[in-house]
Amino acid sequence: MKMEQGMQLIDGNGKFNVDGLKDFMTATEFAQSGLSYAIVAIIGSQSSGKSTLMNQTFHTNFEEMDAYNGRSQTTKGIWIAKCSDIDPFTIAMDFEGTDSNQRGEDDTAFEKQSTLFALAIADVVLINMWYKDIGLENAASRPLLKTVFQVMKRLFKPRKKTLLFVLRDHSKTPLEYLKTALLEDIEKIWAAVAEPETLCSAPLKEFFNVEITALPHYEFQEEKFKEQVAQLRQRFVHSIYPGGLVGDRQEVEPASVFPLRAEEIWKIIKDNKDLDLPAVKVMVATVRCEEIADEKLKCFTYDEDWLKMKEAVQDGPVSGFGGAVSSILETYLSEYDREVVYFDQEVRNEKRRQLLSNALMVVRDAYDTLLMHLYSNTVKSFKTRLEQSQNEGHEYVVDIHLYSQSCMVEFDQGCEDAAIHQSEWNASKYRKKLICDMLSEMMAKYKKQITHALSKRVESLLESGERDTWASIRNLFEGNTEAAVSEFSDAAVSFNLNSSEIDTRSQHLREHARNLLEMKAREAADAGRVLMRMKDRFSKAFNHDENSTSWYNLTTERNLDEIERDALSASLRILSLIAAIRFDGMPDQIENVLYSSLVDRTVPDQSLPNAFMGAKLDPLALDTWEEVSPEATTLLRPEDCKSLWMNFIEEVEPMVTGARSLQDGRRKAREGLAAAVAEIGAVGSAAVLTLLGV
Repeated sequence: MKMEQGMQLIDGNGKFNVDGLKDFMTATEFAQSGLSYAIVAIIGSQSSGKSTLMNQTFHTNFEEMDAYNGRSQTTKGIWIAKCSDIDPFTIAMDFEGTDSNQRGEDDTAFEKQSTLFALAIADVVLINMWYKDIGLENAASRPLLKTVFQVMKRLFKPRKKTLLFVLRDHSKTPLEYLKTALLEDIEKIWAAVAEPETLCSAPLKEFFNVEITALPHYEFQEEKFKEQVAQLRQRFVHSIYPGGLVGDRQEVEPASVFPLRAEEIWKIIKDNKDLDLPAVKVMVATVRCEEIADEKLKCFTYDEDWLKMKEAVQDGPVSGFGGAVSSILETYLSEYDREVVYFDQEVRNEKRRQLLSNALMVVRDAYDTLLMHLYSNTVKSFKTRLEQSQNEGHEYVVDIHLYSQSCMVEFDQGCEDAAIHQSEWNASKYRKKLICDMLSEMMAKYKKQITHALSKRVESLLESGERDTWASIRNLFEGNTEAAVSEFSDAAVSFNLNSSEIDTRSQHLREHARNLLEMKAREAADAGRVLMRMKDRFSKAFNHDENSTSWYNLTTERNLDEIERDALSASLRILSLIAAIRFDGMPDQIENVLYSSLVDRTVPDQSLPNAFMGAKLDPLALDTWEEVSPEATTLLRPEDCKSLWMNFIEEVEPMVTGARSLQDGRRKAREGLAAAVAEIGAVGSAAVLTLLGV
């Protein structure tokens, strides 16, 4: 069984442990309980077993009296602990015993102070008393009960606080008899306490839920004691639920304010030992004003006109919403003002502010829903009008000026109609969102325009692989992007944006164009696509002359080495162009490096600083290109280019080999024909000479 350690909240000298309570709140996570918690306090005579009862019931670890050392004061001041494994979150408070010999003359003052604190803080107050004291005029518990009743009558309005009398060391006397006798004693003491002027003989039952239970002797009947304590513990489970042990919960405050509340209550009590509290007027005003404010809030929350308005606004904007709701609110605020007019002005004004704040919280969701409808309808109207006008061929910038202004005027009028007079709310959040959506609509239009202007043409330029490819792309990019940015800036004037906001969005358009260009470049840099273009370029250059005539049809022999070199150079240009994005137009050495390494196959100078340990530097073995602009974006690394080139050479080698074989065949055929002609010529000459008789 887990035992919860106690913390001394107030020491024997009446000092409030602020830091200790702060640590306690953190360690137990009490503040997170919200309103779901209960506080249980125990008061009674010294050495009557209060701490033992609390430990057994709530699994706490308050210090207990050692019976072998005699009856003496064990608990000094006021202690608190978290009750283990009880729902809701329950705090146990162990109080110093009354009639203490150690305190002497100061006993009565501290007894009254601690009793008042228990009644002010706790939801349930356990009164620990000996069962044999019932009916005795000189019983130790009678002064305690008298103090409790005096406090309640003087300082508190009628409310259902639970007093749970625990009769200790119960033996054979029937419990029902003891209950009857105790209730009679209680009624007598209650009746004997003087009534304050403001209360006309209020009966005991209007102040208390009186509960009575009995427990056997702890030492002589320990098992039975623990069994009945376990049953008592169950009464504190779900104690704050309807029908639970806790009484009136209407004034419950969030757990998070417990430290401040407890400290303030103790301060007031400690400064007024005779209980003539100068703050009693404020206390009563606070309680009563809160009750009236809660009542008015409830009336407003369930007001039929308000509920109709709340329901109607779910389907769309409601004309006259702000005026109607403001009128309903004013009705209940006026009623509050009339009913609290005689209470402390500062308190009633503060509670009025709280009432208004709470009422506005009730209204806020409906108000926000209405503004959301206005916002959605305005966005839809703007898009519809703009689309219809564009379909009719009107100028886009003119349409933006016209429809943005008209839609914003309609939105502002709707927001003004929805305004709650008692609030300081405004529609700036929704207005800003509306403008952002209109701007987003414009941005989407211009991004689409840029995409349409650049996409296919950039693809075509990259496919062509000409020397001026990147210069052409830059011109295309700058011309179309800046045209879109300029048009956007003209249209954005309608929204009263400052120059920095326009610049920011203009930059987004440029970034969109730049990203589009990079995406197309990366698509074009796909290894398979690059290889295919290089092969096509090689085939065209290798198989045709500058007039696009196939050399296969030519009768003259050509220099295949020269043709091959020219074709390789043309293919290499494609590779060098796609190796990096040259957006800034700065010159670089990529083509030269590729040509020297792949076509010329030159050996690098060993004196270069990059040579290491005598190794021959391969510029294509690097991850990055040297001597290129920092703005250039690498698409193919040097080693990627080398790998692609090797694949390319392997692919075109059969074409070159075939061409050489064909040329060799033609050469041999010509040589054979020439030999045959020569032989025929020689034979013919001899025959002629013979005929001539030479």
